[in-house]
Amino acid sequence: MLFEFMATELVLHVFYSCDSIADVLNLSQTCRRFHGIFSASQKIPLLANAAEAEYGPLHEAIQLVTQNASQPAQSIRQAPMSVNLLEQIVQVGRVAKRWEEIYPIKKWKFDYENRRLLTDTERFYLRRAIYRLWLYSRAFHNPSFPRTSRSVPFIVRERSQLLHNWSTSELAEIEDVRGIIRAVVQNHICPSNGTIQRKFHQRYPDTARSLLFNIHLSYPPPISTQVLGNNHTFDTLRPNGNANNSNEMFRHHTTPPNKYATKFRSDLYHEPGLEGWGDEIPHYYVVEDMLKLDPSQILWLRENASSKEQVEKYIRSMGEWFENNGETFAQTLEWVINERGDDIVLFKEAIGGGKFGIARS
Repeated sequence: MLFEFMATELVLHVFYSCDSIADVLNLSQTCRRFHGIFSASQKIPLLANAAEAEYGPLHEAIQLVTQNASQPAQSIRQAPMSVNLLEQIVQVGRVAKRWEEIYPIKKWKFDYENRRLLTDTERFYLRRAIYRLWLYSRAFHNPSFPRTSRSVPFIVRERSQLLHNWSTSELAEIEDVRGIIRAVVQNHICPSNGTIQRKFHQRYPDTARSLLFNIHLSYPPPISTQVLGNNHTFDTLRPNGNANNSNEMFRHHTTPPNKYATKFRSDLYHEPGLEGWGDEIPHYYVVEDMLKLDPSQILWLRENASSKEQVEKYIRSMGEWFENNGETFAQTLEWVINERGDDIVLFKEAIGGGKFGIARS
C-alpha cells in the first residue's frame, strides 16, 4: 500500500510520532491529503505534541510566557493552546535549545576528557531549569524591584514562595544552570582584567607588551531602547517580517555568528586592556549585576556584543535600576534551603560533585 493511501488514523499516528515542529510541517507538505489532515482540527494538537517533544516541558514554558504583574509569579497558570501561544513557546524554546549546546562545553571545561552530549532526560531537565530561572528573572529582576527592596520581608517571602513550588532536587538543577550562565557572563561577556590578560597572551605568546587597564567603568550616554530593547533578543518567529503563513513562524532560525575576534585586537585604534571589567572585587559586583538578565538576553550578548562598549550600551538601555543592584536568586535560594532545614554549602557541594543538578554522576 502506498503511504499516501494509508488510513487517516495511521497517518495521524505518524504525525504524533514526530519529535519536532519542523518534522510535522514537512510531513504536512508531502501531499494534499496530508496537508488536509494537518489543516483540519488536528493542527493545534499535532503542533503542541511536537513542541512538547522538542521544547518541553510545555507546562513550564507556559508559566514563563504567561507571567505578568497582575498575578503572583508563584501561581500556577493554565492557558488554552493556540497558534499564538505556540509561537511564544517556540521563541523561549529556541533559547533553551541553545543552552543545551553551551552546557556541556562549560560544565566540563576543565574535565574535558569526560565531556559528552546530554541525554534526552538531561536536556529536558535543562530546558525546565532555564524556563524556571527565566520566570524568576522576569518576575523579580525588573524596575519594580530596585536595590532598596532587596531585603524587604514581604518581598523576600514573595520570592521564596516561587522557589517553594519546586523540590530541592529541582532547585539544584536551576542552580547548576545558573552556574553555567555565570561562567558565560564572567568569561565571555564581562571578562575580568586577569582573564583579558591571560587570553591575550595565549593568543599572542611572543608579545612582551603590558596591557593598559581602565580601573573605572565609563558608561556611554543612554541610548534609545528602540535600538537595544529587551524584546529584541530572539524575535525570530516572523521571518522577513511576515507571519501570514502559519508554517513560517515555526521554521528553524540560524543564530548570528560569534564575533569575538575584535575583543583582543591590538592596534592604534583598539587597546585589549580596555575590554576588562576590573579586578576581582569590582568584577564580582559587575557579574552580580549582569546575572539579573534573563537567559535570552545573556545569550544575545554572548553572540552579538563583541566589545565592552556594546555591553555597556546595553546596560544603559536597561535603566538606572539595573546598576549596582545585584541579582537576588542566590539570596532567595539560600533562604529557601535554610527553611527546609538543609545546608546551602552542602547543597552546592552536591551540585559540584555531580550528586545534584542536570548532569549527575
